[in-house]
Amino acid sequence: MLLRTAVAALLLFSGLADRAGAADARWVASWTAAVHGPYPSGNAVGQPDLHFVFPEPFANDQTFRLIIRPDLWGRRVRLRFSNVFGSQAVSFDNVFAGLQESGPSIVYRSNRRVTFARGQYALNIPAGESVYSEPIDLDFLSNTPSWETMGRKLAVSFHVVTESGPMTWHAKAMTTSYLTAPKSGAHSREESGDAFMYSTTSWYFLDAMEVFAPSTVKVIAAFGDSITDGTGSTLNGDDRWPDALARRLHATYGTRFSVVNLGIGGNRVAAPN
Repeated sequence: MLLRTAVAALLLFSGLADRAGAADARWVASWTAAVHGPYPSGNAVGQPDLHFVFPEPFANDQTFRLIIRPDLWGRRVRLRFSNVFGSQAVSFDNVFAGLQESGPSIVYRSNRRVTFARGQYALNIPAGESVYSEPIDLDFLSNTPSWETMGRKLAVSFHVVTESGPMTWHAKAMTTSYLTAPKSGAHSREESGDAFMYSTTSWYFLDAMEVFAPSTVKVIAAFGDSITDGTGSTLNGDDRWPDALARRLHATYGTRFSVVNLGIGGNRVAAPN
């Protein structure tokens, strides 16, 4: 009953707001990770031993392949990379996004290059800042939002060019991502996962994906501490309470809502220290 009441109120607001511009489209958050500090601060779950991946608390000439599950898919998307907890500029190149097949492997011919301002292949983010990519055409999809790839996962790969300095991250991803060895170079373009010898259950640097979608799509952001972030849920199960809410909304209202998770384990924003 509470869920139905809340959704009814949102639909009423949506109807009033959208009459003026139902034909418009805009960038809509489809996946988020609330960055909360530099690695290794935070509360990761199921984290493998990363001593051999990060002998020091930074990346060094190695490739990340982060696995994310967008709540909505679209043919036109963009990514946001963050260095808000860095103490120096961080440099990426060879940034790609493709459909995950399994593990670190990418579906054949789905890996798409990601560019930045003025078509640049490299990205330099000053300490304390975040940067969006240029729009990415996932041309293996139809025009969306649609049900076509609901539940599928995107593999975002990027090469950290030199020593990164402190890594902005989200510890409790509850999702397995993949890493190459330090000083192993760029492997983002590769569809094979052979170079990604190590795994992690955290997300680094990447903190948002947006879909270019009709203005009728509304975003619901889940805030909270560990219960929102995923403590007690299943690794790779996508069964946090915001995931359950998203499934119920999509079952009833299709792609009219996007639910994103901004929970942080140990968050004390709404409670005394």
